[in-house]
Amino acid sequence: MRSVSAPTDPPVPPPPAQAPARPTEPSLPRRIAHLDMDAFYASVELLRYPQLKGLPAVIGGGRRSEDDALARAYAGRESEIPVEAFPLLRDYVGRGVITTATYPARQFGVGSAMGLMKASRLCPQAILLPVDFASYRRFSRQFKDIILSIAPVMEDRGVDEVYIDFTHVPGGQREGGRVLARLIQKSIFDATGLTCSLGVAPNKLIAKMASEFNKPNGISIVHEGDLESAIWPLACRKINGIGPKADAKLQSYGIHTIGDLAARPRDWLVRTFGKAYGAWLHEAAWGRDDRAVVTESEPVSMSRETTFDRDLHAVRDRAELGRIFTDLCERVAEDLRRKGYVGKTIGIKLRYDDFRIATRDQTIATFTQDAATIRRAAGECLKRVPLDRRLRLLGVRVGNLLTEEEAREAEAAARVPETGRLFDD
Repeated sequence: MRSVSAPTDPPVPPPPAQAPARPTEPSLPRRIAHLDMDAFYASVELLRYPQLKGLPAVIGGGRRSEDDALARAYAGRESEIPVEAFPLLRDYVGRGVITTATYPARQFGVGSAMGLMKASRLCPQAILLPVDFASYRRFSRQFKDIILSIAPVMEDRGVDEVYIDFTHVPGGQREGGRVLARLIQKSIFDATGLTCSLGVAPNKLIAKMASEFNKPNGISIVHEGDLESAIWPLACRKINGIGPKADAKLQSYGIHTIGDLAARPRDWLVRTFGKAYGAWLHEAAWGRDDRAVVTESEPVSMSRETTFDRDLHAVRDRAELGRIFTDLCERVAEDLRRKGYVGKTIGIKLRYDDFRIATRDQTIATFTQDAATIRRAAGECLKRVPLDRRLRLLGVRVGNLLTEEEAREAEAAARVPETGRLFDD
């Protein structure tokens, strides 16, 4: 309906002449990078032991007597240790798990979180090195400082990977982000001798996939218009969040590629995989992800979880589950120490072979970042969940976090007596 002014309204004077408005500057397309250090722990060890380059090697377990003897004999001369003097995986006896492996070892099917005894059957000739978290933390801080000096919007995702917002960084739009990616890659290598791989894309989801395209020491650029050609032909497992069990279920419906997944209606995915997971599968297949690169956020909790290559039984696969469980607790503890946090609430997460999820947690008396303490508390949580079905995922979480300084202050305050008065009557 058109409004009409009453006859008594005074005439409205025309607006004063103004200069024509300047066109609004078009917003820049989002360019988000995922940077992943190449076989990080193994690469750090190869800087110390260059004679092992090109050989299968695994890093896992604690220091052994033979490791200490070798270190004493060649103190300051690690690069001179004869290859034949290193311990071999075939001689290992114990319950440790692999933290990482060199690329030559991975060709034998050896991978992280695998039991060392199982790996010894796949690649007995691999050289076995102990984990040295102090060195890994030092190199981690170094490469992240280099990134921040070039691109200040960085999200720390662990000891060996980060997300970086290239959108407004000089060079971040050139060649889709390739120019800036090359600069970061070269700067890290020149300063540390370590290589990394980057994927640059419109969002985190696709950037993480792209960082795997050209490993090691590669750069991959994906634009919005590349979804059909670069992403849809990939196997569904390439989406971070689709594990072997979900992939098997997808394949049972004839869904083998991300393109196949994108072709399925959202409603069908929700009915088949549940409301939350089905909706997420639809969004992921269409490359949609609005998550921001978060630079400074206080974590509510820290967790580690892993999806198994095959479903594991709590009784028949007890030893393997125990090794993985211990490794997850150690990794969470390492994350807490590296970031300077302690926690009081310890929890576990299980996903069964029918996709049901169970969680349990408990709050302990004191704040901790100790792996053994986390392992004990998480073990108590496990006793409270049914273990009658096979498991496809296991996770460990530490919540109720404080910084180490905040925890010390809280504990000090708790020790101060509160009488409610200064003097007794």
